[in-house]
Amino acid sequence: MNRLIWWKLALVMSAILLLAGCGNSDGDAADSDETAVTPDNSTLNVFEWSGYELPEFWAQFADQHPDTTVDFSFFGEDAEAFAKLQTGYQTDLVHPCSSWWQLYVDNGLVQPLDESRLENLQDIPESLLAYGRINGQLYFVPWEWGYESILVRTDKVDTIPTSWADLWNPEYAGHVAIYDSGETQHIVGSLVLGFDPYATTPEQNEAIVQKLTELKPNLLTYWTDYTEIVQLVASGDVWIAGNAWPDTLVLLQEEGVPVEYITPSEGRMGYVCGFGIPASAQHVDLAYDYLNAATSVDATTFLINEYGYGAANDKAIAGADPDTVELLQLNDSAILQSTVFYESVTPEQREVFVSNWDRVKAAP
Repeated sequence: MNRLIWWKLALVMSAILLLAGCGNSDGDAADSDETAVTPDNSTLNVFEWSGYELPEFWAQFADQHPDTTVDFSFFGEDAEAFAKLQTGYQTDLVHPCSSWWQLYVDNGLVQPLDESRLENLQDIPESLLAYGRINGQLYFVPWEWGYESILVRTDKVDTIPTSWADLWNPEYAGHVAIYDSGETQHIVGSLVLGFDPYATTPEQNEAIVQKLTELKPNLLTYWTDYTEIVQLVASGDVWIAGNAWPDTLVLLQEEGVPVEYITPSEGRMGYVCGFGIPASAQHVDLAYDYLNAATSVDATTFLINEYGYGAANDKAIAGADPDTVELLQLNDSAILQSTVFYESVTPEQREVFVSNWDRVKAAP
């Protein structure tokens, strides 16, 4: 009986397959095309900093592609993102900062952008776009910029610093925290010693190592994450936070902690970050739609209000919270022009920065 049942079922299945095979060939082609398109539009992959996955940053994309999932994966630092793409990691968008952009291009990891497909490009100042133009082509769309400066617990110190050199003030001994980055501290040391950070000689590099080593008696710790430095300043353990980001100031003021964000005489340090489309991206059309959503006025206004960062889209200032704009002086062109922005460096320069920083940290 079992064999008879299976035999009958086989006949039925054969008939179904035969009828399916006799269908309209055009219809079959259409079905095949539809099958091919579905997975292509089902997911957009974005390699991102944690915190930028908030739906307000890509609401326009969600409305435009309601059936598409945006799949975020995260990196903790630029070196990690770059290394991962070098190993063949597949993503449709990547969000590094400008000092790494040249390396992405030199290694063929990103494709030149079609500027005609970028709806908000005219609202991004050329001074920022210039960072994304490499070899005469636009490879990265700036999205956010921000400051790195000195954050002070005003209730803990008698003297408010006015210079990066004031990090060495003995008054702050044991209560200073600086960012754990060889490149960052190379720039700080250069500014204090009056060097061009991106054209230092071997002798000047040695002087920077010596200067940074002399800071160690003032240091409580090196910080690596903004939540960490927020906690250290809020607790009162850290009085002077070097290389603090704007969101640190915003969070601490929301908690009622008495802090001030200064403008050092040598200038604040600054960064520009933005999006590129990897050369191996599988969903390029979706990537352009996401870029247009992220650089829209609504998304960049939310960026200012939520994180206190400068938005690449100039129109966002008009709708941003005026207190936030004033607090962080986001519309103060004088400060922006005097800011020392990170620049692209060669692998050899980066190796020197990292090696010298390891020497500083290992010193007694």
